[in-house]
Amino acid sequence: MMGNAGGRGSAMLRGFICCLCLLMTGVLKAADIQNVRIWRAPDNTRLVFDLTGPSEHTLFTLSSPERIVIDLSGARFSADVSALPLEGTPLTGVRSAPREQSDLRVVLDLSRQVTAKSFALPPNQQYGHRLVIDLFDQEQSDPALPSVAQPAATNLPVTPSRTAPPEGERDIIIALDAGHGGEDPGALGPGGAREKIVVLAIARELKTLLDAEPGFRAELVRTGDYFIPLRRRTEIARQHNADLFISIHADAFTRASAFGASVFALSDRGATSETARLLADRENRSDLIGGVGGVSLEDRDQVLASVLLDLSMTATLSASLDVGQQVLASIGRITPLHKRRVEQAGFMVLKSPDIPSILVETGFISNPGEAQKLVTRSHQQALARAMHTGVREYFHRSPPPGTRIAAMKASGQLQVRRPAEHTVARGESLSLIANRYDVSVASLRQANALTNDQIRVGQVLKVPAGSLLVRNEP
Repeated sequence: MMGNAGGRGSAMLRGFICCLCLLMTGVLKAADIQNVRIWRAPDNTRLVFDLTGPSEHTLFTLSSPERIVIDLSGARFSADVSALPLEGTPLTGVRSAPREQSDLRVVLDLSRQVTAKSFALPPNQQYGHRLVIDLFDQEQSDPALPSVAQPAATNLPVTPSRTAPPEGERDIIIALDAGHGGEDPGALGPGGAREKIVVLAIARELKTLLDAEPGFRAELVRTGDYFIPLRRRTEIARQHNADLFISIHADAFTRASAFGASVFALSDRGATSETARLLADRENRSDLIGGVGGVSLEDRDQVLASVLLDLSMTATLSASLDVGQQVLASIGRITPLHKRRVEQAGFMVLKSPDIPSILVETGFISNPGEAQKLVTRSHQQALARAMHTGVREYFHRSPPPGTRIAAMKASGQLQVRRPAEHTVARGESLSLIANRYDVSVASLRQANALTNDQIRVGQVLKVPAGSLLVRNEP
């Protein structure tokens, strides 16, 4: 009898221990909200919960008063939100309470009505699991996918319309896009260097220079430390009627020895190098932080189809390569280059159909030497001056019609220096290059010892001397 009782007692004890272990395992697996971060953009607010693990969630809104309720399964709230900077945001408070079966309810108290969007993010180089809550101002819809009016009774792609430029002599408008921002830090370098901080500083320096240049005006796509989806960035440039879109970044690679600045344009035929392809893949993945899923040029939605169609039918890509080479040559005078010609790849942010667009990698922030330079204001100013010089020289040579620079050139007030060299871009012919620099095909052929008119992409041609003024491209 004693033996049986002892056996039953041991079995009960083992069962109790097993149940306790299961309970402890459940506790250990609970996702703990350890920190809450907030960013305010011009038209939305982003709230990020840092979690120790993944957690399923649901979200719904309540009115009178305005609230957003988030229920998380198997989660706990241990973050301190007392010092959360809520000024200027629709949030008036963040509170939480446990629910049944170890679930958690978080309530966001609001001062006004907003449109909410939520999504989870997996760990990355800097953060662990995250739950992102985007609060769009009532008058602003989700900017991740700009709305495009669809045509009646047709399946043809639609190109997003731009507002007509004002009449008269207007400024040339340059949209400056500082890459990444907010929840997306971009590349991380030695000593805590962060790409999003470096490129915003460079963009601000470049804006100061362009605004001081007669006939030019710069517009910052991102004015602070917040995230903007890639498609929204080009939409902002269009809203400003930009004549050029420059996306500024700081490169990173697995080898710390990689170095040098680069300039990229869009490619609709694949990347010009494996490095370009890898870089485009990395930059395009930043849209995951916008909660729009993986986006690539393989999309065939209406907007992207129209972009690829227009790029193949207009001179936008050719102009992008032209201004890109001008900027690259100018940057090469103050810092080493990774490649001496403009590379091409499928960058989402360069897809605008009617705005010449380039992406400038100012250096490798993963390289200790370059990272040390990139975080200094002196080097940021030098890079901004180099880009300013390249942009100015390009538009002095090829000003958009109706601009103040075009009027100055037409009246003879503007003298344009012809570059000594030209790097052949895809789609260019010898006659097109001769026409661009107002020289004859024969003189261009003679200056480069060409026996015929065949040229290849990447070939560097000497531009013979001639008149100072250069004819606009057709």
